[in-house]
Amino acid sequence: MAAGWAIDLFIGGESRTHEDLEIVVARTSFDAIRAALPELTWFGAGGLAGEAGRIWPLDDAPVELHQTWGWDSVNECWRLDVFREPWEGDTWVCRRDPSIRRPIADAIERDPTGIPYLAPEIVLLFKAKHADRGKDAADFARAWPLLDVQRRRWLAEALRLVHPGHDWITLVEL
Repeated sequence: MAAGWAIDLFIGGESRTHEDLEIVVARTSFDAIRAALPELTWFGAGGLAGEAGRIWPLDDAPVELHQTWGWDSVNECWRLDVFREPWEGDTWVCRRDPSIRRPIADAIERDPTGIPYLAPEIVLLFKAKHADRGKDAADFARAWPLLDVQRRRWLAEALRLVHPGHDWITLVEL
């Protein structure tokens, strides 16, 4: 799981309503997701440099897009949000700054029942881009007090690289 669901799994309970399921996979593994869920219609989502976000049929989407939405035409809703990440072998690579890397064993955690989720400090790094959105600010407020010193240091350093001067840096350094 990724995004808000990952924060909920880290915290140990669902803290808010979620519109869909969000997962993260290696870009090279997406075809397996698509094959396993043929009932969904897939779209690439996001914005290119200088344009607002939009959606394309996946096969027509620009290759650099990472966000992939699965549309459930039976229930007429977005069912799944898949983040296709540029992993290299057993290493997670940050799409916003490729110098930021973590072994998969440190990037993916599991809740007590075995559900895998993206490490909360990585999720918060991505949520920092939209810190003005209520759900992202709320997820940060719930998660950062639970981060240990090592996670806080990692997040502060990653924020300095990706979002220099971000307000969250001083909070996680306390």
